[in-house]
Amino acid sequence: MVLSWNEIKNRAINFSKEWETEEKEHAESQSFWNDFFDIFGISRKRVASFEEPVKKLGEKRGRIDLFWKGTLLVEHKSRGKDLDKAYTQALDYFPGLKEAELPKYILISDFEIFKLYDLEEDKSYEFTLNELYKNVHLFGFIAGYTKHKVVAEDPINIKAAELMGKLHDELKDTGYDGHALEHFLVRLLFLEFAEDTAIFERRLFTEFIENRTSIDGSDVGSRFTELFQVLNTPFDKRLKNLDESLASFPYVNGKLFAEFLPIPSFDSKMRDILLECCYLDWSKISPAIFGSLFQSIMDKAHRRNLGAHYTSEANILKLIKPLFLDELYEKFEKVKKNKKQLAEFHKELSTLHFLDPACGSGNFLIIAYRELRILELEILKILYTESVLDISSIIWFDVDQFHGIEVEEFASQIAQVAMWLIDHQMNMMISEHFGQYFVRLPLKKSANIVHANSLQIPWEDVISSDKLTYILGNPPFIGSKLLNTNQRKEMETIFADVKNGKVLDYVTAWYLKASKYIQNTKIKVAFVSTNSISQGEQVGILWKELFSNYGIKIHFAHQTFNWSNEAKSNAAVHVVIVGFASFDTINKRIFEYENIKAEAHEKNAKNINPYLVEGDDLIIESRNNPLVKVPQISFGNMPLDGGNLIIEDEELEEFLKKEPNAKDYILSLISAREFLNNKKRWCLWLENISPKELRNMPLVIQRVENVKIFRETSIAPSTQKHALTPTLFRDRKRPNTFIVVPSTTSENRAYIPMGFFDKNYIANNSCHIIPNGDLFLFGQLTSLMHMSWVKYTCGRLKSDYRYSKDLVYNNYPFPKNVDEKQKSAVEEKAQNVLNIRLQFSDCSLADLYDPLSMPPNLKKAHQELDKAVDNCYGTKSFKNDKERIEFLFGLYEEYLSGN
Repeated sequence: MVLSWNEIKNRAINFSKEWETEEKEHAESQSFWNDFFDIFGISRKRVASFEEPVKKLGEKRGRIDLFWKGTLLVEHKSRGKDLDKAYTQALDYFPGLKEAELPKYILISDFEIFKLYDLEEDKSYEFTLNELYKNVHLFGFIAGYTKHKVVAEDPINIKAAELMGKLHDELKDTGYDGHALEHFLVRLLFLEFAEDTAIFERRLFTEFIENRTSIDGSDVGSRFTELFQVLNTPFDKRLKNLDESLASFPYVNGKLFAEFLPIPSFDSKMRDILLECCYLDWSKISPAIFGSLFQSIMDKAHRRNLGAHYTSEANILKLIKPLFLDELYEKFEKVKKNKKQLAEFHKELSTLHFLDPACGSGNFLIIAYRELRILELEILKILYTESVLDISSIIWFDVDQFHGIEVEEFASQIAQVAMWLIDHQMNMMISEHFGQYFVRLPLKKSANIVHANSLQIPWEDVISSDKLTYILGNPPFIGSKLLNTNQRKEMETIFADVKNGKVLDYVTAWYLKASKYIQNTKIKVAFVSTNSISQGEQVGILWKELFSNYGIKIHFAHQTFNWSNEAKSNAAVHVVIVGFASFDTINKRIFEYENIKAEAHEKNAKNINPYLVEGDDLIIESRNNPLVKVPQISFGNMPLDGGNLIIEDEELEEFLKKEPNAKDYILSLISAREFLNNKKRWCLWLENISPKELRNMPLVIQRVENVKIFRETSIAPSTQKHALTPTLFRDRKRPNTFIVVPSTTSENRAYIPMGFFDKNYIANNSCHIIPNGDLFLFGQLTSLMHMSWVKYTCGRLKSDYRYSKDLVYNNYPFPKNVDEKQKSAVEEKAQNVLNIRLQFSDCSLADLYDPLSMPPNLKKAHQELDKAVDNCYGTKSFKNDKERIEFLFGLYEEYLSGN
């Protein structure tokens, strides 16, 4: 049983009095340290040994006065001896210790003076015997009140997961697999954590493995089976003659140990791995972080990049703070000076319920629970300034207020156990404040984690919408083209009545399902999502449905940022966070980012549109013609030829040697790759060739025949019909002059590089073309004003901009009523951009528009062009993209309304 701090302090006072009267020179050090451990209610014999032999540097050997492997090394000296020298002597023992045995603390004493060295924090403390009671908190690691700052990248989280991974592999190789293996590892997780965080007595489980199992590991499996049965049996129902090592374990309940598992088979190697796990300090491990790491051990491929499979706490807080935590703390500040109102607020907290409908191993639920327990403690500190007889009676917040749905059984089991673990950590925090030990054993309540497919079950079956307060989480990041067969069927079912729903990403199913679930309630929702839901064509499909049929209003939003963690080699995803409900609010918040790696800047908003900027709930849908009178834009020419009408630059010379008559029918082919990277490719453009000319070019004839075969053998009827015209590209657009707009370009570029071409160039389908586009149009399209529109309305290919004629160009609110002076200014600045580009004719546009290598004079020319384009929209000046896009959305609405 863990002692309260008050009792520990009283014991420390008595210890000091007793040993103060002893004759120090004749005192027996072992008795001293036995009594010292008794202060904390710990049997020294259980955790530490005297005179531990160890090999020092060289061939020297020594004996450690008192050694608790992995935790504490004590060097004891007679009164008046040099304690600094004793500290050096203690360090001399380190080379002879295994890594898992290295202590976290060194304690030096001569009966009168104590010197404690915290090696992890690099701090030291010195006090006398009479001052011990004032410093007992420094020895919380003995009592079980260990305080550790959890660091996301702390290697112990990785180390623990790696060891579990080794044990997982060894067990699996014996044939112990599936549900039994997963459940066994989850139980082991609980046991390891329990003995290092005062759920169990210190080293209770470790000692059981060390002393009650054979070195060869042959009986480890059967001993585990005995232990699991004991942990699931109340004290009054246990056998009277139960082995003492088993009888010391508490009754856990919570159904964690209820199911009978097949008995695993261990050997000596597996037993050693198990003990290595035991020697880690599990009190340092974060349930939120470790859950994801632990889940990833099941996949060896994931394990190679183990650190990348958890979500950082900072990113989780970006969601839960605006969803509920900020509001609750604001309310706390308002009522904390009125105890009656504060007590009512405390009661309100105990009625809140949370659902993560794709909870994984519980990261969001764990952090949310932790933060709310911290808030509860702040409330209790004010309500109960005097001692409390039973702190269990004043802690009202509990894990059964949290609900989750998870399709993976292993992850759902981890989530449930991790919620118990974070609950215990919070109980220890409250125990420390109120000076009495509080642990919830046996487990009576648990988080309601349902193992099921969230998209296939009614959420009402998990928790009634009348009871729920918040929905949160990060549903799977899977693009529409990457869905497997089952996921595609789920999307077809959920979006059965939504036009073009098949192009939506997987995460959108949770948005629609949540929107249906929260109708006529005050439930608030927030999801992390890939930023595709706020860009391009998905906006018009998803948000039109949510706005029109479910009355959804966006309450807060984080614009695009990197969803990553502190681990090395992590794979960052560009995401947004959207908070919404089926009712409106006046307190809307937008978190803006200067770039995807920057910190957020918060701003208040009257309304947030689905592009996550301030503005009305407008939705930009595809249109066939431009909103404003400007030249039409179209796709380039698709060859649809199997590559047979294309000639690579390195092939051209040899081809013309063999087929010189083809020269007049070979034109320069422009694709986005060639255009941006200053490369050359060619194509056979046989639009006006006569049959006689064609028959006189056998190499060309062969290529045409190959085109015909390619098209005839296609499974697509639309391709087959073009087999009738094998000499021609599918599309045949060859205007006298045109502007080329690459269909895909890097998001890192401040501007999309565009250019002018004549009819001697054929643009393929990786580009858009604007026939007869002029210098004024070119200037507008290569401005920051147009780029602001692009960033918010175009789709993405990975993170690159994917330009759309129907969404971006045709909806762009070009300026109206531009006078000749404004137009001439744009044309002059646009020509200057082109002239400067010509100065670097040996450089590709990819180099010229790379943020790191863009020439200063080209950058300046574009800035001058930006100002000229801005002036076409009136006298308003724009500070950044956010101001531009808000202005453009407003102008777009004006144009639609006919103003």
